[in-house]
Amino acid sequence: MLTNIAILIAGLLLIVFGADWLVDGASAIARKLKISEFVIGLTIVGFGTSCPELVVSVTGAIKGISDISIGNVIGSNIFNTLLILGLTAIILPINVTRNNRRRDIPMTMIVTLLLIVCGMSFSLFGIGNGDGLSRVEGIVFLLLFAAYIFYCFKSDEQSAEEQAPAKELSTFKAVLLTLAGLAGLVFGGRWFVNSAVAIAQAVGVSDKFIAITLLAGGTSLPELAACVVAAAKKKGQLALGNILGSNIFNILLILGVSAAIRPISFSGIDLIDMLALMLSMVLVMMSAYTFKKNQIDRFEGVIFLAVFIAYYVWLFIKL
Repeated sequence: MLTNIAILIAGLLLIVFGADWLVDGASAIARKLKISEFVIGLTIVGFGTSCPELVVSVTGAIKGISDISIGNVIGSNIFNTLLILGLTAIILPINVTRNNRRRDIPMTMIVTLLLIVCGMSFSLFGIGNGDGLSRVEGIVFLLLFAAYIFYCFKSDEQSAEEQAPAKELSTFKAVLLTLAGLAGLVFGGRWFVNSAVAIAQAVGVSDKFIAITLLAGGTSLPELAACVVAAAKKKGQLALGNILGSNIFNILLILGVSAAIRPISFSGIDLIDMLALMLSMVLVMMSAYTFKKNQIDRFEGVIFLAVFIAYYVWLFIKL
């Protein structure tokens, strides 16, 4: 027990320091390359913090365990949008740029809709022999992912906030901090989750409770840490890019790769799960275009958290 507690604390410290290094390093790289912090969050930070989901989902696909691949992605995207973005907005209202409204948020919505339409085609339209993603659909997802990333770099622009003078780091130090931060998030998250599960089992907590809470949120710990630190450092665009980027990575890249390896069955997913996923993106769209239309503010962050809690209450009732 004492060993697991020590590993838990070490993992938490690694997550905290890793997030701090990652935000500083990624922001410095963005300034040097004259790329917006949003695109850096979308690509470098988004991909790095999605590594746990990638490993879990691809491993599940290789082993033929579809529930792991699809459940991990849907759970992670709901966790990312409702809990992490909600907490981030409460800490620091997130400014929404013109590109966010015209390109990034609508694209994330379209990708989410595409997943629901393709994955739940039998339940929704009676098409096919069952819900799931085929290899062809997986390849289409991968092509869409490549096109979107290319377009983001092509149409990128920095905000006035990012063009303001800031502390400079050498290129070597910026890259080193970014890589060290990513490693800290991934390994720290793994240590934290594994030790937390061991402690929970030792004190008699049920496996179902562990699966829904610790494991479901475990693969999203890197996104949570990166976004909270980004908010504390007033890097709202980096945090928003991380969340939207992670969600797009999860659907187009991770499920695309998983389905290309082996068709994915959605038998363990129901329409309520998909409704929660869709609702999370509807809330982001509403936040971008209503009230303070250029900002996801604290009040909207509280709404995100309330919906997340309601969904998790439903999950516990369903057990």
